[in-house]
Amino acid sequence: MSALQPEIPGATVLDLFAGSGALGLEALSRGAERVTFVERARGALGALQRNVEALEAGEACRVVRADAVAWIRQLQPGAFDLALADPPYGQGLASLLVEHFAAVPFARWLWVEHGADETLPPLPGSRTRRYGDTGVTSIPAAQGSEP
Repeated sequence: MSALQPEIPGATVLDLFAGSGALGLEALSRGAERVTFVERARGALGALQRNVEALEAGEACRVVRADAVAWIRQLQPGAFDLALADPPYGQGLASLLVEHFAAVPFARWLWVEHGADETLPPLPGSRTRRYGDTGVTSIPAAQGSEP
């Protein structure tokens, strides 16, 4: 989170493959205005809802039960300021997200966690940091593609 801190204050954030909501809730704690969480697993949704309630963050949160890859297909360019994603590793989901983001940049920035050995489609301005078995790739929306 410290690497993307300048993008967070006042941002509308999308947390894809949200799980317990740790990424989006951390963004809220660092000054994000609103977070939309997208998760489809029933158990994870329960944990996410409990976490939102425990932090009394309900007014700033929207929880969507959906498949994240399918859900982003309805988004318009620039729908969010910041999109965070932590898809299951080894299923090609991180690459699918990046490919769709290249076609429809639904946020000013996309940050994707993925296996360190997974190569994502190269996009202009993308940067990957490696932390052990995990890679974190940040990708800005292409210049001129935002509304």
